[in-house]
Amino acid sequence: MNPARRRTTAATATAVALVTAGGLLTAVAAAPASAATSCTSPVFKRQFFANTGFSGTPKRTDCDSAIDESWSGAPVSGLRSDKFGVRWTVTRDFGSGGPFTFKAAGTDGIRVYLDGVRKIDLWSDTSSSRSKTLNLTVPKGSHTLRIDYVNWTGKAVVKFTYTPRTSATVDKVKPLTPTGAKVAYDTTTRKAKVSWAKNKEMDLSGYRVYRRLKGSTSWTGLPTTTSTTYPDTPPPTGQVFYYEVRARDKAGNESAGTADLAVTTVDKTPPAAPFVEMDACPAGRPYAGPELVTTPQNAADIALYELQRQNPVTKAWSTVYSGTKGATCDTGQIADGSKVTYRGRARDAAGNWSVYSAAATFTTFDLTPPAPTADARVEYRSGVPHLVWSPVPEAASYRVFQYDPATGGYLDALPGGGTTKNTDVVPRQLVAVADTYRYAVRALDANGNAAAPVEVALSMAARPEAIPPFRTTATLNENKRVSISWGSADPWTFDEGPLLTYRVVRTDPATGESTGVDQCNPTYSLWADSDAPAYAAGHKQIIGTCWDASGDSETPYEYRIVTVDPYGHESQPGPAATAIPWDSWL
Repeated sequence: MNPARRRTTAATATAVALVTAGGLLTAVAAAPASAATSCTSPVFKRQFFANTGFSGTPKRTDCDSAIDESWSGAPVSGLRSDKFGVRWTVTRDFGSGGPFTFKAAGTDGIRVYLDGVRKIDLWSDTSSSRSKTLNLTVPKGSHTLRIDYVNWTGKAVVKFTYTPRTSATVDKVKPLTPTGAKVAYDTTTRKAKVSWAKNKEMDLSGYRVYRRLKGSTSWTGLPTTTSTTYPDTPPPTGQVFYYEVRARDKAGNESAGTADLAVTTVDKTPPAAPFVEMDACPAGRPYAGPELVTTPQNAADIALYELQRQNPVTKAWSTVYSGTKGATCDTGQIADGSKVTYRGRARDAAGNWSVYSAAATFTTFDLTPPAPTADARVEYRSGVPHLVWSPVPEAASYRVFQYDPATGGYLDALPGGGTTKNTDVVPRQLVAVADTYRYAVRALDANGNAAAPVEVALSMAARPEAIPPFRTTATLNENKRVSISWGSADPWTFDEGPLLTYRVVRTDPATGESTGVDQCNPTYSLWADSDAPAYAAGHKQIIGTCWDASGDSETPYEYRIVTVDPYGHESQPGPAATAIPWDSWL
C-alpha cells in the first residue's frame, strides 16, 4: 500500500506516476497530490468524494500507480471514515489489444467499467471481502478504465488489476507493427543502426529485426532485443540490403514487418580468384585460347580481367591480356601443340582485386583436320542403301548428315545419332524427298577437327530391288479365313503412311503351285518391332495385315510377302509362313 494513500495532508502527500520498461509497470514519484490534477497514462487519476454517489467536487484528486488500498479510517482529510467514494480513471493505448484478465476484490461496493460499459459489479454494504475475476478481449487502440469504490461502514478494502493473458493457447492476437522505423548506415564502420518507436502492447516480449538481400525473397532473422534500436554489420559487398522490424509478444505472436528499409553497403570484398581453362581460337590459327572463368555469383560484378603468361625459361610473368571478357587468343610466338602456362586475376567494379589464380599449363590445340572420305559412295544390298567409304588413317570417328532442301542445312542421319567408327552405315531418312537424297560423310580426329564433307547422292529409282519383309505369320480362324501379317522396314517410309505396296503369294506345298491373293487389301500400322533386322534400327517399321478367304481351308498353304516400291522394283519374297489354326495358340 502506498503510504501517501493513508491519512495524509494535501501538503505532504505525493502522487505516483508509472513508466513502462520492457512491458513492466514501475512506480516513480510524481508531483505533490495537491497539484496533480492530470496524470500521465498508464497512471490512474484518483478522486475522493465525501459521499457514495460520486457527486459534487472531489475532496482530493491525485495520481495512483496501482489500486490496492486498505483504509481503517478516513483515507484523506475532509472525509469521514465511512460513507465515502473513490473513483479511479485512466485512458491508455492497449496496442493490438487481445485477451485480458480483470480482477477486483474488497469490501462494500466495487464496480469496473471499460469504455463506460460495466464489466464487474460487486455492489453491496458488506464488511466481508469478496472478489471477481473476468476474462475478456480488449479491442486494439485506446480505451478508458473506470473503477468506482464506495465504503459504507467499517474498514475500506479495495484492489483491482488488469493483466494480459499470455498463454499461446489463448492469445492469438499479433502485436501491432512497430512505427517510426528507420535505418542509418556508417560507411566508415560499415555498421547499420535500425531504430523504431516503442510498441504499446502490455504483453510485449521484444522485437526482432530481419534482413534480406535485394532481389531475394528470403529474410534472415537477427537476434531478438527488448531495445528499440539494433546495430548490425551487413556483408560489405556493395549491394542493397533491406531491413524490417517485427514486434513479438509473450505468447509467441509476431507482428507484420515494417516497410523495407534500404541500405547500400560499402564493397570491401574482393571477388574470388578465377581459374584458367583453355578455349578454342578461330579455325586455322594455332594460338593458345586461355580463358579466365569465375563463379556465377561473382561474374556480374567483374569489371576487369588480367591474364599473364609465364616465360618457360626465366619463369617471369608478363601480362598478355587485360579486358572485360575474360577470354582471349594468345598470339605471341606459340607453336601448335606446345606447352604454355597462364595465371590470372579479376577486379570488381569497386576496385577490389582478387588474388592470382593457380598456374595452369596447357598444350595448344591441334587444328589440323584429317583427310576427307574421298571415296564415299552408295551400295544397295537386298534393296537396302548403304553408305560406305574407306577408313581415313587420322580419323577417330565419322559423322553422317542428310541435306534438308527446305532449310539448306544438314541433319544428323546416323541411326544412333552422334558419331560412329563404322565405315558402312545405313543412313536415316529425316526428310522426305521425291527421288534423290543427298548425304554427306565427314571424318573427325581425336581432337574434334573435322574434314571437309564429302557428298553422296542416293537415288530411289536406282535401287535394283525393294527391301523384302523380315517376318511373316499366318493364322486360320474359326471362320476358315486366314489372317496374314508381316513386318517390313524401309528408309523411305514416314509418318504420313508407307510408300510401299505388297503382294501376297500363296503356295500349295503339295504341288508347288503359287498364286497371288488378289482380294487381300492390307492395312498398315507403324511401330518398332523387336524382330526387325539391324538395318531397320532408326527407321519406321511397318506391320501389314490382310485376310485370305479364297482358298481351301483344309489345305495348309504357305504364304510369302513381296515388297513393291513406287518405281516398280520388287523384293525377294519374305520368309514363308504356314497357316496355323487359331485354336492351336490356346
